[in-house]
Amino acid sequence: MSSNRISFTKKALEALPPAPAGKRIDYYDTKTQGLTLRVSSSGTKTFSFFRRIDGKLERVTIGKFPTPYTVEMAQKEAAKLNGKVASGINPAEQKRNVRQEITLGEHFDDYLKRHAMPYKKSWKNDDANYRLYLSPLAKRKLNSIKKAEVQRLHARIGKEHGIYAANRTLATLRKVFAVALDWGWEGSNPCIGVKQFKEQSRDRFLQGDELPRFFAALAEEANETARDFFTLSLLTGARRGNLLAMRWEEVSLERGIWRIPMTKNGDAQNLPLTGEALAILQQRQAQAEGPWVFPGNGSASGHMEEPKTAWKRILGRAGLSDLRIHDLRRSLGSWQAATGASLSVIGKSLNHRNVSTTAIYARLNVDPVRESMEKATAAMLAAGGLTETDNNVVELRKKA
Repeated sequence: MSSNRISFTKKALEALPPAPAGKRIDYYDTKTQGLTLRVSSSGTKTFSFFRRIDGKLERVTIGKFPTPYTVEMAQKEAAKLNGKVASGINPAEQKRNVRQEITLGEHFDDYLKRHAMPYKKSWKNDDANYRLYLSPLAKRKLNSIKKAEVQRLHARIGKEHGIYAANRTLATLRKVFAVALDWGWEGSNPCIGVKQFKEQSRDRFLQGDELPRFFAALAEEANETARDFFTLSLLTGARRGNLLAMRWEEVSLERGIWRIPMTKNGDAQNLPLTGEALAILQQRQAQAEGPWVFPGNGSASGHMEEPKTAWKRILGRAGLSDLRIHDLRRSLGSWQAATGASLSVIGKSLNHRNVSTTAIYARLNVDPVRESMEKATAAMLAAGGLTETDNNVVELRKKA
């Protein structure tokens, strides 16, 4: 076997002769553990991953050389498989467990439990996309779903439900198939080559002339939990998911800090709370009966899940038809910029991650962030017809 250990390069592998008639010869890469090239008597050369796992020799076919797999591609794939072994996963056993005739519904259930829920913060979006748009394909075999059908589905969702829903669904389906391939399903991803709809970056935020109507509509909202949620969305700039899952143990009313343990970019965040935001939280805490700042009646998570119905009521009263909940977060940043905040301070308050400004963010403490947020809050309240003499948002709650 020692003579069959060589450094895999394109030139070296191309020079390997066919095996004797009726035989196969295995060559082993000296640089990548487990990477093997099997040469047949016809001269066909196939990469595989071959090593002892849990006391048993296992082989996983990677693909033919030189197409579709180059040496570099095969080494990269073998490195991934070595990573699985290091994590206690037997990739050969994993491949055996993937039935080639599995349906989309069967695979999606596995995908959700074994991949999305453990590793993706946005797994609920995948679940929603599947239920809303992909479930009609649930009983179809994976290998029966073709690119042309995916293109038609993408176009139909775009026409009936909008381009953003279509693009998010396409991304979900593409990932579902990619995971199937990673787990050993022997097919092709029908989403590859399907072009997404072109999306425009959104720059919508509450304008000065809209704020009076918005605050008035908030004041009339009978659902106190939803009203406070939307107000804090505007005053903190927090992402919707973080605010929905906000717990009292994360909030220090004395220091005026909300420590978000995990944000979209994977970091914790110390978010300053302005006086107006603290006033709302103090009143909510006085009435609190559980761990959640925004409890949800009967929800599986225990906290409020989706305030879309209340949002539609508020927009209707305010006469605003093109405002999304996420635009409240953008509104804080926009008003910070309008009141003179630097981009680094805005990025710190909204917990944005940017390569060119990360070092600056790291040196900032919460004081300039709080000052900027208070300026922006005061400007928004003033534009909305609420001044300090109105007792700001506290008075807004009393009017409701």
